[in-house]
Amino acid sequence: MHFEILKKDNNSGARLGRCQTPHGAFYTPAFIPVGTQATVKAMTPEELQGMGAEIILSNTYHLYLRPGHERIRRMGGLHPFMHWNYPLLTDSGGFQVFSLNSLVKISGEGVQFQSHLDGSGHFITPEKAMEIQEALGADIIMCLDECTTHPASYDQAKLSSERTLQWAGRCKESHRDPNQALFGIVQGGMYPDLRQEGVAALTAIGFDGYAIGGLSVGEDKETMFQVVAQTAPLLPPGQPRYLMGLGMPGDILGAVQHGVDMFDCVLPTRNARNGMLFTRSGRIVIKNAQYAEDPLPLDPECLCYTCQNYSRAYLRHLYMAEEILAIRLHTTHNLFFYLTFMKEMRQAIAEDRLDGFIRDFNSRWESREDQDGMEAPILRPGLSGERNFLCPKKEKPKRRKIRCSMI
Repeated sequence: MHFEILKKDNNSGARLGRCQTPHGAFYTPAFIPVGTQATVKAMTPEELQGMGAEIILSNTYHLYLRPGHERIRRMGGLHPFMHWNYPLLTDSGGFQVFSLNSLVKISGEGVQFQSHLDGSGHFITPEKAMEIQEALGADIIMCLDECTTHPASYDQAKLSSERTLQWAGRCKESHRDPNQALFGIVQGGMYPDLRQEGVAALTAIGFDGYAIGGLSVGEDKETMFQVVAQTAPLLPPGQPRYLMGLGMPGDILGAVQHGVDMFDCVLPTRNARNGMLFTRSGRIVIKNAQYAEDPLPLDPECLCYTCQNYSRAYLRHLYMAEEILAIRLHTTHNLFFYLTFMKEMRQAIAEDRLDGFIRDFNSRWESREDQDGMEAPILRPGLSGERNFLCPKKEKPKRRKIRCSMI
């Protein structure tokens, strides 16, 4: 992997970059749509590529359990298996191990857990995490890390960070495929000195890129941005910086100003299924009665397929009737919004007008906030027993006014 910084913003830490991988290049700042189980829900690869997606993410934990990494290896790897011949990133699965399992035993050797699918026991070590991701064949892979809980005491965060650093060293030693870029993950909770120590230790080991983990886990935004502002500038300037799990557009914009290059989140796809839609003027909760006879598109300025062909009234009807097309059209719009947002942000950096882009975004977004009243729920993945109404269930499904899904 080769990362090149094309332009730096004059008034912040923002930078425009290009990352070359064996399956093509992607430009940064980049938003990475999440295809947890080798699919971005409701979307075909051709649709994703057509709306501007240059890289997508799949999840090691889920693919290890089903259909199995060795099966995917026998099928030629994740790229042909999911029909995506562009850059791919796989996360280590650490977050899912901790969030989807109530019985987890952590040791210096690795993590013992039970499958959320059938209760079978598994043991993942750093070496096993590398083996799985090598079989999947993604262009960018992640070290196994321990996701620090929040809130966490200083001693808890320190132990978690130290274990993550030990595992990172073992991941680096067992990493074999030169075509896969390996990223280290900085943990340390909300404690600046632990984050600083983590950066120093990871850069001493040496990785192809660096991620900031353990944020957007329940802390307030002021604390989150303090950690980002303190941590991102410490990372090597010539390598990509990845903030894991951050999803609100304004938060992404703020992190970009601190020099972060890559982002992923289930927010646009999950919220699409829950009826919360993003526009240039803020969020729309489509179930609200005010849209029952609204002839306007979701966003009159949006060029996505949904906005070019359907009204808010029709989208509300589909959603209230629990039609499959609602999920397709909502997801199309939300992903198009995010990818266009990132493209316009990159253009603003290139043209030295990021400040104006930020002012325009904030003024338009804030003018719309809270106009829709109650928001659709934003549930933490894996912490809810509810599933989307399209997900198969053994028991008879119950009608819900608001659909909440696990990734």
